[in-house]
Amino acid sequence: MDLKLFILTTVCLALGFSTAYSQQHNTLTTQEKQEGWELLFDGETTEGWRGYNKEQFPEEGWIVENGMLSVIEGGGGGDIITTEVYEDYILKLEWRVAKGANGGIFYAAVEQPEEAIYWSAPEIQILDNDNHPDAERGKDGNRKATSLYDLIPAEPQNANPFGEWNQITIEVTGNGAHVEHWMNGEKVVEYERWTDEWYEMLQQSKFAPHPEFGAAHEGYIGLQDHGNRVDFRNIKIKVLD
Repeated sequence: MDLKLFILTTVCLALGFSTAYSQQHNTLTTQEKQEGWELLFDGETTEGWRGYNKEQFPEEGWIVENGMLSVIEGGGGGDIITTEVYEDYILKLEWRVAKGANGGIFYAAVEQPEEAIYWSAPEIQILDNDNHPDAERGKDGNRKATSLYDLIPAEPQNANPFGEWNQITIEVTGNGAHVEHWMNGEKVVEYERWTDEWYEMLQQSKFAPHPEFGAAHEGYIGLQDHGNRVDFRNIKIKVLD
């Protein structure tokens, strides 16, 4: 065990606090390492990430500070993606937004030089539901936090307000076919790609002119620069066989 973590755990036990809250951010426990989890953000660098359609990480728009990977207000750096592609996996992370902020988490993304990332990658919406107008747009709440953006609303809608952290889990199995969104301990979205229902839904959406949308079995994980302050931390992944 890391010395700092050992000391923090010892202090928590001495004070009568649960050790469930003693793990440092952006670290893996011994058990997580044994289970095959890997960090996608070490809390200090942008290693493992680069700009969408770029070879390097953006020089502006994103910062790493206080153990967070953040889009700054005004953005300008563009969306970022992992340097590796993934097919079946469990992804966990935490996010929080500034007041009125909008952002997103992409998966199964492919790079298209002339197209934005959202024309290929399904998106988990990140939003301040109480203060951003997108919450009332779309259909049946499918633009609220943790929804499959513009397609499937998250139910229940359990996002914490701006300034508070939310815990996200994304599970992708079945060679990329089966997807679940979990937020703050509850499953809020579940669907199957490449079924008749999937294609029918897409044909009724703005993604209809883009046959590449959601088509890739494996792809990059991405974080959106929507020009609003969004913080991320504790980004970790477990690749499934």
